[in-house]
Amino acid sequence: MRALEKAKQEKEAHGEIETAHPGYLGAQDTYFAGTIKSIGRIYQQPFIDTYTKVAFAKLYDRKNALVAADMLNDRVLPFFEEQDVSLLRILTDRGTEYCGQREHHEYQLYLAVENVDHSRTKTKHPQTNGICERFHKTIQDEFYSVAFRKKLYSSLEQLQADLDSWLQEYNEHRPHSDKYCFGKTPMQTFLDSRHLAHEKQLDRLAVVTLPDTISPRTACAAATVS
Repeated sequence: MRALEKAKQEKEAHGEIETAHPGYLGAQDTYFAGTIKSIGRIYQQPFIDTYTKVAFAKLYDRKNALVAADMLNDRVLPFFEEQDVSLLRILTDRGTEYCGQREHHEYQLYLAVENVDHSRTKTKHPQTNGICERFHKTIQDEFYSVAFRKKLYSSLEQLQADLDSWLQEYNEHRPHSDKYCFGKTPMQTFLDSRHLAHEKQLDRLAVVTLPDTISPRTACAAATVS
């Protein structure tokens, strides 16, 4: 079984993404979105569920391991928990915001605490995370190019609010013709296929909450704000 799982991870890391149900594999990346005069460079952290194409994105004024973890902590993991679906694995490139020694790296530590496996793209071939590359092109053409032309943004929050509206339209109202969507929206695909994830998660362990510890989600959110 370990050999089969390793073979799957190798295929995915070389661009041959295998996905079986919602939460089986997510793809995350860093994307330079543009510049706001009063802030400087703006970076987007996107995440796409590879089975349903449900997408999330959050904007930051920097790129590092902490904001990469914050994206999962603030947007992604709460969604999967709300849907009672476990996120099993994430595919990223080999950027320093995603890779490092676990004990000194916020993103690696966060994945370990949340029990999410990590696959990496082939060395010097970040384009093998193709689902993110396609999403970058879509969001650049349909959102950023239009938004920066029509509106003068003065804060990250303004841009994030408009991005959230676009993402809602993308996830809930826009039909997709991908392999598992069959003309449905990403969100409808997710809802219709949740049972596949539930059937695969019969061996899920109960979560034990320790009364005198701070949850990794709370600690990550506090660190990012500071």
